[in-house]
Amino acid sequence: MISKVFMKENLGFKEAKLEISKGLTVFTGLSGAGKSILFKGILSAFALSESEAKVVELELDDELKLEDYGIESEEENVFKLLKEKNTKYFINNQSIAKKSLQNLSKSFVRYLGAKENNEFSNEKFLKLLDTLEIQNNSKFKEFLDEFERDFEDYTKISSELNQILEEEKKVEELKEVAKIQIEKIESINPKVGEYEELLELKKKLSKKDKLQEAWDKASVIFEFEKAVVDALNLSDKDPTFFSECLNELRLIAENEKMEDFDFDIEKILDRIENLSFLIKRYDSIENALHTLDQKKRELEHYENLSFEKKELEKKFENIKNKIEKNAKILTQTRRSNLEKLQNDLNNYLRNLYMENAILDLDGNKSISSIGKDEIVLNINLANLKNLSSGELNRLRLAFIATECKILNQGKGILFLDEIDANLSGKEAMSIAKVLDELSNFYQIFAISHLPQLSSKAHNHFLIEKNGDESFVKKLNQEERVRELARMVSGEKISEEALEFAKTLI
Repeated sequence: MISKVFMKENLGFKEAKLEISKGLTVFTGLSGAGKSILFKGILSAFALSESEAKVVELELDDELKLEDYGIESEEENVFKLLKEKNTKYFINNQSIAKKSLQNLSKSFVRYLGAKENNEFSNEKFLKLLDTLEIQNNSKFKEFLDEFERDFEDYTKISSELNQILEEEKKVEELKEVAKIQIEKIESINPKVGEYEELLELKKKLSKKDKLQEAWDKASVIFEFEKAVVDALNLSDKDPTFFSECLNELRLIAENEKMEDFDFDIEKILDRIENLSFLIKRYDSIENALHTLDQKKRELEHYENLSFEKKELEKKFENIKNKIEKNAKILTQTRRSNLEKLQNDLNNYLRNLYMENAILDLDGNKSISSIGKDEIVLNINLANLKNLSSGELNRLRLAFIATECKILNQGKGILFLDEIDANLSGKEAMSIAKVLDELSNFYQIFAISHLPQLSSKAHNHFLIEKNGDESFVKKLNQEERVRELARMVSGEKISEEALEFAKTLI
């Protein structure tokens, strides 16, 4: 619910401040005073209308799913429009893209001046039919939930089966590719760490001759071992340290000798080349071995494809038969409640002085999570696109009222752009009564030219113009009576108009 409105530099309005309570809010005033400017200014903060305002700020106390748009929710959420060179939008001082703001706003704002027919979506009609059945049969809710779960399984199995059918078309090619990769990796038979060991060995072999020559020269030291030990003993020095040092040196020399090992350098180089091929293709030996396991599983899958296909076809046939059967039950159940829904809708339409609606149910559409049903709506055999904007808005109003009555719920903000324009007094009063009923569910904003609708307002704002500047004022009870009387008799207010205004309120 909008609790406060602040607007600055919006054409004739230098500044406008409104404090609003729940229920029906009506803007009245002479033509050209600025009612539409103020109305569209409020809508512009939701990115649902264009406005010349430099600043529009709205405070809302609704719980909104702002986190879905990367915005932190607060107890009072502030929607703001700022216009300089470009128009920028903010919620709680955090920037939001216009498209994102529109999507968010449409989740809780319904604007009956916009050229949209989304009130009459098939899903909404079917939800109402299902609710009517649940009211008489609580177990029907379980049936709907089971149908939705079954359809999810149906969709999943259908997708898996289609994938197998696609694979089946090119299975021989896929099998051949998998076999080639398996054979190549298995023929090399790599071991983790082997490549690094062979590179080290290759390095050592590349300096074999030099290494051998160097150690041959260095081994002369061992011929002088006895002479050194004798010299140390004669000097009364312990020769142990020298003997231990030479023993350590002998071990190193033995390890560095290569004549005892029979290495085939060509084989080593070939092995390094093969392992290098795997590393270049798979990034590492570990990845090559992982690919080997994966391709073996794929090959096994391709070999078993025929068996998997038969199993899935069996499951698919079972789930398809089940949802087809239950879809027929859904169609029959909904058809049994169609007249009740049509009567509820037509009661409101009659109150709004409109022709009856005819609802037809086509139960032969493609299967979906809501069944195979589609509702077709006609007004006196006329298609929706042939209705005038006024008729369409009254039809939308009737549908919203029907929705609230059946669901016993409704939440959000409803904007009505001159819904009583060009209507008679009795037609305007019929709209006023419907809006009065809807105000228990929605916060409603409306521009009105007739006293009937204005008399039902919980917040009545008068828009006046003095010279080039527009002003907005919230009316008290006495001021409301005079404004309604003006709407009845014109600028010269008669006693009869005043009395009529009092009876309306």
